[in-house]
Parts: sequence; C-alpha cells; structure tokens
Amino acid sequence: MTEYKTKMLIIGSGPAGYTAGIYAARSGLNPILVSGNQEGGQLTITTEIENFPGFPEPIGGLELMQRMKQQAENVGVTLVTDLIRHVDFSSRPFVCTSENGNTFIADCVIIATGASARWLGLDSEKKFLGFGVSGCATCDGFFYRGKDVAVVGGGNTAADEALYLANIAKSVTLIHRRNELRADKVMQERVLKNEKIKVEWDSVVDEVLGEMPKGVTGAVLKNVKTGEKKEISVDGIFIAIGHHPNTDLFKGILDMNEEGYLITKPDSCQTNIEGVFAAGDVQNPNFRQAVVAAGSGCIASLEAEKFLNK
Repeated sequence: MTEYKTKMLIIGSGPAGYTAGIYAARSGLNPILVSGNQEGGQLTITTEIENFPGFPEPIGGLELMQRMKQQAENVGVTLVTDLIRHVDFSSRPFVCTSENGNTFIADCVIIATGASARWLGLDSEKKFLGFGVSGCATCDGFFYRGKDVAVVGGGNTAADEALYLANIAKSVTLIHRRNELRADKVMQERVLKNEKIKVEWDSVVDEVLGEMPKGVTGAVLKNVKTGEKKEISVDGIFIAIGHHPNTDLFKGILDMNEEGYLITKPDSCQTNIEGVFAAGDVQNPNFRQAVVAAGSGCIASLEAEKFLNK
C-alpha cells in the first residue's frame, strides 16, 4: 500500500485521460494517472481506426492507445495500474483510495472513466468482437462499404446507426425484440421509409455465426413470441442497445443525468464540485469518438491548470 500525493489526479486511461495527462505533464504539474480495469479504454477492442488525425494509414485501436500511453510516460505522467474504489471530494485536498489499498491525495481530479457499451452477453458475440461485431457504426462502418450488415436495438441509437450504415452498406437489417421501435417518431419514420433497411420484428440474436480469423458471416435470430429460429447472412453486426457511463463510483457525490453521465458546466469540463473535472465519454454521450474525447481531455487539463493557479 502506497500513499501518492499530486497536484492532479487523473482517473481513467482512454484518449481523454492520456491527453489530460500529456497536457498537465508539459505544464509541470507532475500528474498521476490511475488506469482503471481496462487500460486504454474501449478503443483497445477496435481493430482498425482510419479517422484519427495524423495517421494516414489505418492503425489498430490497441496500438493507438499504446502510443498514447508511451507519449504520456515520455512527457512525465506517472502511470499507476490500479482501480479507484472510493473518493472523498468533501474537502481539498481530495482523497481517493484504490482496489489495491493505495491512497491518492490530489489538489484536483480529472475523471475520464468513459462509458462501456452494453452487449448481448453471448459467447459468440464476445468471440467476434472486433472481427465483425462492433459497438460503434461511426467508428467501424467504413469497413462495411457495399456489404450486408445488421444493427441490434430499437431506440434512437439503433435507428441512428441503421440510417448511418444505410449510406455505406449494401443493406441493413435492424433486429428488434419488440413489434415497434422505441426511437423518436421522426427517427422511426426515417428508418421505415429507407429502402435499404429491413426490420426483423420480435427478434433477438441467438448466436453470431462466422469463422476466425475471417470474422462474422451471419447470425441466428430467434423470434421471442414463437421461438422460431432462422439464419441471416451479414458481414457485420452492430450492437446498439446503449452505453453505461462508468460513474457508479460518483453517485451521490457528483451531479449526473438520469442515464448516469456526469453533468458539467456549459462549455466546460467543471463538475458541481470545484476542482473536480470530467472529460470524454463520461460526460459526453453524444459522439463517442476518440478525437472528441482527446479534445475534452485537453480542455479539462487546461481548466484544471487555471484552477490550480488561482
């Protein structure tokens, strides 16, 4: 068990966390970053990224996060592989304790714990994650240009992803467990009027089909009313049943919306507690893009620096 003292503690190691650390270290703040239970965040399960600036050739998500980690270390960020389990923001300096019994005492804290995609929970889904199963159409849709894909879900996220993919893919099969969509009426109308989108009502994915390393080749659908099963042929499956912000640790402490995303001041990363900032997907559920999270981490770090220099 170790006691760490720092001007800035960063909780989370995705693009937002690493970027916050890089900016803070270059400002001489000697930040400490606690990685969490998934070092590098969700991006580490993305196979290829083509839309992150500065990389003319596709780069794997894991490699990109390893490069960010190395850059953070190179400029002086202290990285600790651990998981924060308790926070005390009642007074400064703030005190956070970890799963391994470590204590972190900090003058300010940047929360960059991100959000986790909700998955179906199938073994076959896990097997093909990154090999045809994805949780982000904006991230991976490009790789399915002219191909047949499926989207699982019936809310706004699923409708939005289906419409996005319809501009890229040959066809889109929207799989929904009910007989009507939960998306807004306008979104429903757009989906149902799109000739490239077919809806499989009252259906769930029973199994993801494919072969490694080629990837997904189809899925077995099960009708929830009749129990009847059938196979469909698709090259990719996008799970769009929502995300869960990793904010359980902060319930009752920081302001958050009904979905659990941290609320920050307008055009700011400042939470309701002075000196505690939130960056990335943990406070922005709308975009879920690495470059957006990185920009948010930069903002949080600059704001934190101004706070410390008051």
